[in-house]
Amino acid sequence: LLVSKDLGKHLLEVEDLLQKHGLLEADISAQTERVRALNAAALKFSELEGYQPCDPQIVCNRVNHVQTCLEELVELAGKRRKELEDSRQLWAFFQEMEEAEAWIREKEQILATKTCGRDLSSVLTLTNKHKSMLGELGSRRALLHQTMKRGEQILAKKRFSPGGIQEKMREVRLRWKKLEEVTGLHQQRLQEALNFFQFSAETDDLVAWLQDTYRIVSSDDFGHDDYSTQALLRKHRAVVEEVEKHRAAVLALRKQLALLAPEHRQGVDVQIRVVEVEQLYGEVAEVAVLRQQWLQDALAVYRMFSEVHACEVWVDEKEQWLERMEVPEELDEVEVVQHRFESLDQEMNSVMGRILDVNQVVQQLVDGGHPSSEEVRSCQDHLNSRWNRVVELVESKKSQLSSVLNIQNYLLEC
Repeated sequence: LLVSKDLGKHLLEVEDLLQKHGLLEADISAQTERVRALNAAALKFSELEGYQPCDPQIVCNRVNHVQTCLEELVELAGKRRKELEDSRQLWAFFQEMEEAEAWIREKEQILATKTCGRDLSSVLTLTNKHKSMLGELGSRRALLHQTMKRGEQILAKKRFSPGGIQEKMREVRLRWKKLEEVTGLHQQRLQEALNFFQFSAETDDLVAWLQDTYRIVSSDDFGHDDYSTQALLRKHRAVVEEVEKHRAAVLALRKQLALLAPEHRQGVDVQIRVVEVEQLYGEVAEVAVLRQQWLQDALAVYRMFSEVHACEVWVDEKEQWLERMEVPEELDEVEVVQHRFESLDQEMNSVMGRILDVNQVVQQLVDGGHPSSEEVRSCQDHLNSRWNRVVELVESKKSQLSSVLNIQNYLLEC
């Protein structure tokens, strides 16, 4: 049993042989105690005084022979255990290599059937799965490194033919290298797909924002008075700031497109999409500028109407006063009226400045092609007409006062 050359042809068989060898070693250990006891008893016969049933030398020789046979048996048992353990290490190495090859084949099949997704959500899912596989790859790499190290140790012992071991190690190394290349290529394709779908999603978000903003900046609501128009103008200025902030994102589309993989960036659809975004942004920016001008013009119109109303209130008041006023004939009363006209002259100078400002605003609106030019011009003409009427009344009353003063002065001189 101990000189058998059967070291097993696979791991399970070696394990069975080791188990049987363990039983044999247990038997040897038990027999060792028995041999020691028998040898000790036999040696007593070589020490007897007087009658000796057997030659003491024969007893000693027999004891030494049995002890030598036992020692040879123990040595053979140790040697066979070492050979069986080496065989187990060899077949464990081959089994681990087979498991590594099976794992590599499984991952190769998975990678061969994997797609890169059809949208951002599916690509993110596949990317997370691929990260998990990379973790498995790292763990398997460490295990394979340990197995290869054991293979090198087996080769160093030179107890087995190195051909099969070296060939297996070379084959697994090549397959592992190919797997890592395929894994890296798939990871690159996933990253390229992720970049493309992120670019598409960001572009879609930008288009949606531009479309919503276009609806806002193209509104025909310009307010109905000074207050509401000012509120709209404040909101519009905030929108214009947002439009300007998005300019960088639109300009960056070309750079982002250039960074995509050739199969993605060379697509006609994606290039058309970028052009559409740029055109839409240009339209939004242009309409935003126009709306801001229209709001400012509307605000100018409402402020002009407000100023015209204030001027007309003053004109109404003075016109009624002038029409009701009668020029007195007494000198004292004439002087009082004359002082009032001096105050009126100061007020007229102030109102005249406001009317000139109104005329200037109207001219700017008309020159700018404001849609309410006719209404504004009509309001201007009406105000100027009322103003001229007041000026005529004032001149008339002043003329009458001057005549009365001349008469009074003449009478005094007489």
